[in-house]
Amino acid sequence: MMQAQELRDIYLKFFKERGHSVIASASLFPEDDPTVLFTSAGMHPLVPYLLGQPHPEGKRLTNVQKCVRTTDIDEVGDTTHLTFFEMLGNWSFGDYWKKEAITWSYEFLTSKKWLGFNPNKLSVTVFAGDRDSPRDDEAASAWRSVGIPDERIYFLSKEENWWIAGNAGPCGPCTEMFIEVDEIAKCGPDCRPGCNCGHFVEVWNDVFMS
Repeated sequence: MMQAQELRDIYLKFFKERGHSVIASASLFPEDDPTVLFTSAGMHPLVPYLLGQPHPEGKRLTNVQKCVRTTDIDEVGDTTHLTFFEMLGNWSFGDYWKKEAITWSYEFLTSKKWLGFNPNKLSVTVFAGDRDSPRDDEAASAWRSVGIPDERIYFLSKEENWWIAGNAGPCGPCTEMFIEVDEIAKCGPDCRPGCNCGHFVEVWNDVFMS
């Protein structure tokens, strides 16, 4: 079984090999963000750079960010939700986009050199679109290009596949990756990623802020 430190190390190594600078975790107490009490996501310390300010370490970064999250505290206590956790992140400031992010996510998850998950157990969700924003066909196409078949690509609503920092701020569609857990049976014929029965467990979320 892989230990937490090993996972941190190989994640940072993977993205360092792909031109990312490794940066340290920011403080749990945000320095310049009055909208939150604690740093609750990897993007919070990076908002100025997501909005266009140059980062001293370049356009590609990777990190392990300590987070405290209380917005979903009602879910704490199950097998996948915590108040304190570390978020592994790779960041592009106007450099690469969906194709590269998705290809690297798939490689890290499935390559025998890295995590080595069975690709046949991997399903993904993408934004289905609504009257405000179009369906994310670009992300779906990128998943097909790495080998995910249509029957394991699920188009979900903004509630599931849209990320926003508070009431206003960087936002955009996201694509989430789920691994099937054989030890937990499907809840029924309509079981799918996001149904919360435990058969599908989210392991990654690529957010495309724009």
